Amino acid sequence: MVFSSPSLFGLAALGLVSLALAQTPPSAPDPHPLLPTWKCTSSGGCVQQNTSVVLDFEYRNVHVVGGTTSCLTGNFGMKLDPARCPNNETCARNCVIDPMNYANKGVTTSGNALTLRHYVRIDGRLTSASPRVYLMDEGTGKYVMMSLLNQELSVDVDLSDVPCGENGAFYLSEMTADGSKNPGQFNTGGAGLGNGYCDAQCQGYCCPEMDILEANSQANVFTGHPCIGNNCDKGGCGYNPYGSGQRNFYGPSKTVDTTKPFTAVTAFQASGGRLTSITRKYIQNGRTINSPGSITNCGSESGTGGLVGMGQSLQRGMVLAMSIWNDATQNMAWLDQGNNGPCRAGEGTPSNIQSRYPDTHVVFSNIRWGDIGSTTRS
Repeated sequence: MVFSSPSLFGLAALGLVSLALAQTPPSAPDPHPLLPTWKCTSSGGCVQQNTSVVLDFEYRNVHVVGGTTSCLTGNFGMKLDPARCPNNETCARNCVIDPMNYANKGVTTSGNALTLRHYVRIDGRLTSASPRVYLMDEGTGKYVMMSLLNQELSVDVDLSDVPCGENGAFYLSEMTADGSKNPGQFNTGGAGLGNGYCDAQCQGYCCPEMDILEANSQANVFTGHPCIGNNCDKGGCGYNPYGSGQRNFYGPSKTVDTTKPFTAVTAFQASGGRLTSITRKYIQNGRTINSPGSITNCGSESGTGGLVGMGQSLQRGMVLAMSIWNDATQNMAWLDQGNNGPCRAGEGTPSNIQSRYPDTHVVFSNIRWGDIGSTTRS
């Protein structure tokens, strides 16, 4: 979630005076793995973007100066210990952050492809990395804000090594572009340190979430989670082909054959500035495969915002997040067991995945967004 770097807080926001307060000499922040993406229009085609990925702040090793005790606390290690970090200046004296070794956290890039590995082997020992990364604009140092109302988002994905119980997730969160919203933290490191995460389950803080693809090789779902303030549609409005009775649509050697890569294209259709539907098509081996279903309703507009509220979030702009994870509590049953998928009870336990599929990983590549119909024209 090596060598010493400057104080976490002096590094990004407190300037030379605060850096001088740190007991560790300053050095350059760790570079983010480059991941070219494309923004497309119907008239101008697709233009390559100068983008990269950054790991969430919780994966960083933030510790006391001269020791190994963590300066992080709270659920998921996402908050700074108030005893050591009551304010920015004190934290600059007390705590340092180690530069990130992305490969050790299960993150590698090659060209336009991002590989996320749940487990990594370090010094001969298999450890859980389960990384989560966000798409950054290298020019501005901020997260890329995708405004997708009446637009589409496409991605090539390889889920062939993602078994029952595992989730290769490709989704949107209405985070702030600069990563500055960090309830309970004095962390001013911003987007460059992977700050500011939020979702409809209220990790970090509550915000709208659009799950473009939560999937493994056996099942997949796309789901909207609108919010009004802290009132979020946690269950969401989603479409799962298997759950809708299309048992032969998605999976190994099925219509969408998950033993091979495919392209998932998600379109956010609007009329009069209001989101009216969320549709999906797949492209594999040169063949376009329309999803058997779409999302046309999303709960109560007065309660959590409904489909209209989801559209408003998409119009304001959302941050792309990508992760791989498993679920010790429910074993991902909501995704791939019973009426949701073909996986057997107990098959998706983390211990079973680690022992039988230690190399489980997902590959996301060729990420494009823009006018509907423009991202897959060539």
